[in-house]
Amino acid sequence: MSDSAIRLCGVGVAFPMQRRLMGQRFWALDHIDLDLKHGNKLGVIGRNGAGKSTLLRVLAGAIEPDRGEIIRCHGSIQLLAINLGFVHYLTGRDNAILSGLLQGFDRRTIESKLERIAEFSGLGRFFDQPINTYSSGMVSRLGFSLAMQLEPDVLLIDETLSVGDAEFREKSSKALREKFDSDQTVVLVSHNDSTLSRLCDRLLWVEHGRSIMLGPADEVLESYRRSNADEQPPSRDLPLPSEDDEL
Repeated sequence: MSDSAIRLCGVGVAFPMQRRLMGQRFWALDHIDLDLKHGNKLGVIGRNGAGKSTLLRVLAGAIEPDRGEIIRCHGSIQLLAINLGFVHYLTGRDNAILSGLLQGFDRRTIESKLERIAEFSGLGRFFDQPINTYSSGMVSRLGFSLAMQLEPDVLLIDETLSVGDAEFREKSSKALREKFDSDQTVVLVSHNDSTLSRLCDRLLWVEHGRSIMLGPADEVLESYRRSNADEQPPSRDLPLPSEDDEL
């Protein structure tokens, strides 16, 4: 287990149902087992509502499971998802410091990276303004820049992330590609088969909160496609480069 970054054993997460069904709970995750190794590039696939985003939040520590066990090795974990964890009355700079501290970085390390975070984000003078003055795209830029510059041991990427205009998307595509080409541990949620096949070495297929299949990316994708031959969800992809793009 020494090469494990995060390990989930029989993890389940339940949410309360509507008031008229008081006392009943919906299991968003149910008996999930996962051994995420250091350096893995793991993709998570499944239809809308399958439990993928909930799984990312469990891995990040934002949600505690109702049953099962999570074992996290020492190291920092960051979930790259819009608006997650930011304090809206604090400035971008203050949120960068707070986010880094919550991930386990020391203040000196964070402060040494602040100018690089500000430069990468392209927020200019808004970096020192409260983020309740930001647009959603500016919030995304800040979150993305934090993940790229702080370099957490485990990076969790939610497909719903938006990273701004065309110029920033080009810059973020290159930065993400570098993460996947490095020895960093990355978990990516996406509906896009080609992205998952190109970037991930393993896939976890989740449906109705349960793990259906875990294995090599191409094998899992083939089984997933067969099961959804008559009902493919719309493709939503991160702004990652295609195989023919130059980095």
